[in-house]
Amino acid sequence: MILGIDVGGTHTDAVLIEDFKIIRKAKVLTDADNLLQSLLKVTQELLRDEDPGKLSRVVLSTTISTNAIVQKKTDRVGMILACGPGISPARLAVGGDCHFVSGYVNHRGLEAATVDDEEIRRIGEHFHSEGIDHIGIAGKFSTRNPVQEIRIRDLLEGAAGHLSLGHRMSGHLNYPRRIATTYLNAAVARLYSRFVEDVLNFVRRQGISVPIYILKADGGTLDIRQSLEFPVQNILSGPAASIMGVLSLSNHREDAIVLDIGGTTTDIAIFAEGVPLLEAFGVTIEGYKTLIRGLRTKSIGLGGDSCVRVDQGRLSIGPDREGPAAAFGGPCPTPTDAMIVLGLTDIGERSKAEKAMAPIAASLSCSPERAAQRIFDEACRIVADEVKRIIEEINNQPVYTIHEMLEGKQLQPKILHVVGGPAGPMAPRLGQLLNCPVHIPEHPEVANAIGAALARTTAEITVLADTEQKFLSIAEEGCRMAISPRFSREDAIHIGREKLREKALSMGAKEEDLEIEVVESQEFNMVNQFYTTGKNIRVKLQVKPGLIAGFKAGARL
Repeated sequence: MILGIDVGGTHTDAVLIEDFKIIRKAKVLTDADNLLQSLLKVTQELLRDEDPGKLSRVVLSTTISTNAIVQKKTDRVGMILACGPGISPARLAVGGDCHFVSGYVNHRGLEAATVDDEEIRRIGEHFHSEGIDHIGIAGKFSTRNPVQEIRIRDLLEGAAGHLSLGHRMSGHLNYPRRIATTYLNAAVARLYSRFVEDVLNFVRRQGISVPIYILKADGGTLDIRQSLEFPVQNILSGPAASIMGVLSLSNHREDAIVLDIGGTTTDIAIFAEGVPLLEAFGVTIEGYKTLIRGLRTKSIGLGGDSCVRVDQGRLSIGPDREGPAAAFGGPCPTPTDAMIVLGLTDIGERSKAEKAMAPIAASLSCSPERAAQRIFDEACRIVADEVKRIIEEINNQPVYTIHEMLEGKQLQPKILHVVGGPAGPMAPRLGQLLNCPVHIPEHPEVANAIGAALARTTAEITVLADTEQKFLSIAEEGCRMAISPRFSREDAIHIGREKLREKALSMGAKEEDLEIEVVESQEFNMVNQFYTTGKNIRVKLQVKPGLIAGFKAGARL
């Protein structure tokens, strides 16, 4: 038995699945100031008369970190960057508290200039005097040798509540992205730790003593206690849950559009030949280009509860949400109210929805029914136009799926999957605008919770080997070992598979879910005075994202 919970900005949804059949589902309003109460409330009905001892796993997805970044409600972060020569510091600074220090490691992983201990202590004292309790540390080539990041961390021991190290974020060399990733990891750490504390209190109160997982941006899960070190991995967890939900609820193998229409936002994703797209280098959020491996999604500020206004004769919808629809006692007219007036749904109080349409109709000089139709049409048009723009953008770039890069692929969606509360009323019109047949899967209103529940644990590592210097490093794991000059790419792949397996199992993966694949494999000769002196080997491996063993996509839940 599996419990899946999606903590969204508007609603918290939950499903209870037994033997891959949904036996109960529930939806409550999210109380952002008391998430523990929301979790308890949504599961009280689900676990009624059920023995918590029958549960095998609990999986959550959440928008808490994403919303904090988007709303600029993150903590102040002090950044320490060991750059060395090359890129101008002006291009690397992030946040308002960035310090560039004198030590650095070169491109071969050799320490070219040592850390100035006194300089680091002075910076630590400055952060303390400024009340900065979160620090990010990133060296340009720390993925090849993290010695200086570790040294700086040791010097600052006790000076901050949370320290984020760049080499633990990703094995990729892209330094500006690693800086942004380190910064965001520190910026959301306190907020995310409170969320985890609420979750752990919730499971204790419910008498649950099974593995608890959180969904990551790549659609895979991670043990929630381990996630405390890497809270940034969970940005865009909510949209990833949408994708995994559709993946589990359908068995289509063609190019497809996926829409999750919520109360606050609409999440848009594209499938290539039935497989979700992956961000090639890392997700981007609020202008921060990161190295966080994630599914390719786009969120727009339009949902069923978005505020509707008329400004100088022009209709505007969102991006803000002031509360529920007027039909549920909310303060302003919304697309949900328009759908109620049009008879597309019978939820809420129709009289309240009609009353909310009256001022909009007066401003547009039309009847309330005509105003509702214009709101509905405009909401659908905004979503459809954004989908078309995204497809055009994707078709001008290489297409990366969670499995491979599709060379020369041009996306031509053949089906539109729609989930979320307003899926039923909006899907037919969206299908017309996008010239696609529509598929609304079973349980569309809790698809996110289903996707979280059925996602398997994912992980990735990057193995770097230098046979001239006779060392191998796996930066994300803080691993560095000696190798022989005869070390080969095949050796690197073998070690990578073993280390990735160990990592995934420690993150809570099940042996039967470990589908390991090599996603990048490179080898270069190093030459000195016309002679080959060694090899530089780079191998990247992943546990492929997907659904837990035993569940077949499209199976009737």
